[in-house]
Amino acid sequence: MHPEILKRVIGNDGSHLQMCPALLAAPFQDYTRHQVKNEDYPGILPYSQSRAMFDHDLNLEERSVRGSLVTGLSDEDVRLLDVFEGDQYTRDSVSVYPLGPLANIRDIPPIEVKSLVPTTPPPIPTLSELANPVDAATYVWCLGSSELRAQLWTFEEFVKLNAWKWIGSGSTDNKDYDEVDRRRAMEGIIEARS
Repeated sequence: MHPEILKRVIGNDGSHLQMCPALLAAPFQDYTRHQVKNEDYPGILPYSQSRAMFDHDLNLEERSVRGSLVTGLSDEDVRLLDVFEGDQYTRDSVSVYPLGPLANIRDIPPIEVKSLVPTTPPPIPTLSELANPVDAATYVWCLGSSELRAQLWTFEEFVKLNAWKWIGSGSTDNKDYDEVDRRRAMEGIIEARS
């Protein structure tokens, strides 16, 4: 998740959060990341479920998901992320490999925020070169694979083509934020919808 989207969802500057690039990959899990049909965002699936979408076996790079490891999320942050992700995803426990040191979100200059996942990512390090894996949680697509494109989704393409709809003034009318905004405004008070 782009750091600016994360801050928008949790409704604060994220100064309590640490972040670094990370890799969800074998030998613990193989996952693929696909564009959700008619949406800007991805869904990840275990490769054991997405393999049938391809006419060939995928290489290690293609069976790996690059993303960000975020630490310091409060229970409320996680609750809001769950609301934002909705019923299309389940929050699953995974192991990820950090690909760099953790940095406080507020200390990441805006230009570097865009490069958390480089335009041309370096090759995946060999297993012996990776840092020790850490336990984390990620949102895994739980609806049918028929709702996903077989084409692999990339963060780089999202930043180039669609991030403007999710960040800054372009996100003002983004309906995907409506429910999380409504829940945050309720401040934990449950009320019936009219």
